[in-house]
This record gives sequence, structure tokens and C-alpha cells, in this order.
Amino acid sequence: MSQLTHDSSILIIGGGTWGCATALQLARQGYKKVTVLDAHAIPSPISAGNDVNKIMEEGVPSDDDDEESYVWNRLFQLATEAWRSDPVYSPFYHATGFVMAASSPEAGRHVESYIASCRTSSSPIRRLDTPEAFRATMAPGILTGDFPNWKGFVRPEGAGWVFARGALEAAHNEARRLGVRFVTGGPQGKVERLIYSGSDVLGAFTSDGVEHRADRTVLCAGAYSDRLFDFEKQLRPTAWTLAHIQMTDEERQTWKDLPVLFNVERGFFMEPTTGTGELKFVDEHPGYCNFIHDQSIDAERSVPLSRQQIPIDAEARARQFLRETVPQIADRPFTFARVCWDSDTPDRVFLIDQHPKYSRLVVAVGGSGMGFMTMPAVGIQVVNSLEGRMESRLKKAFRWRPETAVGRDWRDTQDRFGADGKVMDLQKVKGWTNVDNGSHASKI
Repeated sequence: MSQLTHDSSILIIGGGTWGCATALQLARQGYKKVTVLDAHAIPSPISAGNDVNKIMEEGVPSDDDDEESYVWNRLFQLATEAWRSDPVYSPFYHATGFVMAASSPEAGRHVESYIASCRTSSSPIRRLDTPEAFRATMAPGILTGDFPNWKGFVRPEGAGWVFARGALEAAHNEARRLGVRFVTGGPQGKVERLIYSGSDVLGAFTSDGVEHRADRTVLCAGAYSDRLFDFEKQLRPTAWTLAHIQMTDEERQTWKDLPVLFNVERGFFMEPTTGTGELKFVDEHPGYCNFIHDQSIDAERSVPLSRQQIPIDAEARARQFLRETVPQIADRPFTFARVCWDSDTPDRVFLIDQHPKYSRLVVAVGGSGMGFMTMPAVGIQVVNSLEGRMESRLKKAFRWRPETAVGRDWRDTQDRFGADGKVMDLQKVKGWTNVDNGSHASKI
């Protein structure tokens, strides 16, 4: 294998969150021949990062020697530095604070454990035990619900949200300005398969019949990655459901700069978007999979299904969340709804590593629901992996590790809560919403 230099050609498969972050980091470090392939123009309509907002949690320096705590805190530190000070990323971070809660004792213990791990510099984390306490976390007249059985905390600093689509577009635009070549949209950007030669990966074929050969290939196609490469059961494509409703101009002003409101069993929302004034909200659950029997491997697997609708059960849960918190808007028609995909590793830790068999291939997958908030840090780690200089504790955590997937339970909830406490199957949904010009078909 040739030595990596700034003149080496690097092919990135996937122009989503991690693909754009990696392309930007490579360009900033002086790599001159970087190409990104994606079947859609950026931002792709199926990219998880093409979203109005994502939750952001900051990291702070710590002496914690626990391996898992160290890895996540280190990653959050690097991400926080970028979200606060990098001119590409910082315009999109809103440090509004964070309300976290649960509605049952089991999930409450999860929240207690999370809060115990948080560190703040000045504003103390406060316990919330009553509906009145929850309502007081926002301006009068916003939270009018009864908050039945809610218990939790408010974290005034060290968290907030990111305008996801804006950050994704900014990383793409800056990478392109620095010389990265993006081949996107239609058959010219759609990867059909990898190019193998001997015992290595030399690039990818696209649907237009073109060979894209490179000295190194980075596979970071999100939930679709395991359709291009055998990850030995390390990836499970898993989907979540979101919807939008339209807010009035007066509400947009009143609801500005709200802390994130998140119940680990019910759902979450942030302030309305500055562009359209829509409020995005998510019903919380262990995830949907689209289970099929794959004849080629004679086994069950989850295959991403792109759809700008959500199951009617997800709508019911989303509206129940709104009724418990902001009942005055709970029955408004949806203006948008979407199934949003990610991929889970068995331990929900990222997989960022040079493949042990294919030395020219680096995989960067397994966002496991935490991929966007760490977007800038992931770009750094992918480049570190390419250059063989990733920090030892991070390298161990993010390593290629098929042993963790032996006998994997595809329906493992992976410490997530909500719905009926089970991973759900899109093949078995009762029906779908029909969002069309602000109307919906279901009567909930």
C-alpha cells in the first residue's frame, strides 16, 4: 500500500453529515485530491443531517478514567470547540440549555445517571418534580400541559441545539471552496458497488458505469453503508419519526431561544425554525426497523425505507407528547413528516477504523443516534484514522469489532425508551399519515 500524502487521491462514499465533515477536514489539512460521491444533491433529502435542528450536548475537561466516559467526553470536547468557535460550524449552535425528563421509574433512573455525569461551570442543574416546575422553565403561556408523572432536571448551560441543515450546507460549501470535488445527484453519484482488486478496495463503481479509483476509500454512507459492504452484523439501520407544525408569527417570537425539552419516553422539541417558523417534534421510542429476509445472505436484515410520512402510531405518540406539554397546539395539522434513518452498532459506539483486511478502506459508520452533535469531531477522527494517528483510547473504542455482533439481537432496544418499549417493524405498521399541504388523513 502506498504511503498517504497530500497528493494521494481519497474517495468519500456518502455526502451526508460525516462525509461532508470528513471532506472539509481533509481539505483543511491540505489534501488536494478528494472526491465525494452521493446519489443526491447536497443536502440529500434522505440524509439524517438534512434537518432543521438536532440536540447538542457539550463536553468539558475531565479526569474521569472510565474508558467509555473518557471517549464520549473527549469527542464532545472536540465537537464543542468547533460548535463554539469554528467559523464554519459556530453560526449554527444555539446554547439554549436542556430540560431532560422521564415518566417512569425505570427511565427516571437513566435520566438520573445522565445528569450525574454532566458538569457545568456556573449555573447549577435543578431538579424538576412538579408540573409547575416544568412550566417555569419557559416563558409564561408556552408550557401549559399537565406533565403527568414527569420527573427530571433543567440544565441551563452546556447544551442546546444546532441548525443541522445549515451546518451541513456550510461544511459542504467550504469543502468545495477548498477544492473538494463533489459528484452528486443521479447515476453519476450513485455508488453501485466497491472496486476490489486482490485483497484491497480501490474505489467504487457508480451507476453511470464510471470507475472512481483512489488511493484510499472512506465509506460513510450512513444507514445505507451495509448495502455496499459486509459489516458482519455490526450495523442495524434504525429509523426515528419526526413531524412539523406551523407556528404563528406571534408564537415564533414568544417561543424563541427555548431550552430543548426532552422526555426520554415521550419525545422532544426545540424552538421554531427561523426560516419557516415550523416547530419540529419527535416521538421518542427504541426505533423502527424495516425487516426483510435477504435471500443473498439467507438472513433477516433491516433495509432503509425512504418515506416522507410517518406511521399513524408515531403520529399518535407525537400528539400525546404535545398534549402533555403544549396542548394548545397539539391538534394542528402536520406540515411535514419524515422517517429519518441512522445505523446502530451493538454497543452504540461509533465505528471509525481502517478495515483489518482491506488496508485502503476506512469505514466511518454507526452514528447510533449521536452522529450529528459530534459532526466536527468525527471529521477529525476519520482523518486521524486515515493517517494512522488516532488517539489510542479512541482507536480502541472505534475499532472494527465484529466480535461484539456475534449472536446479535436485532430487536435489542439498546437502552432506549418510549412507545411499548420495543423496536418496531415498518413492515407491520397499521397505516401512514398523509401529509399534503398541511392536511393529514389520520384522525387521532
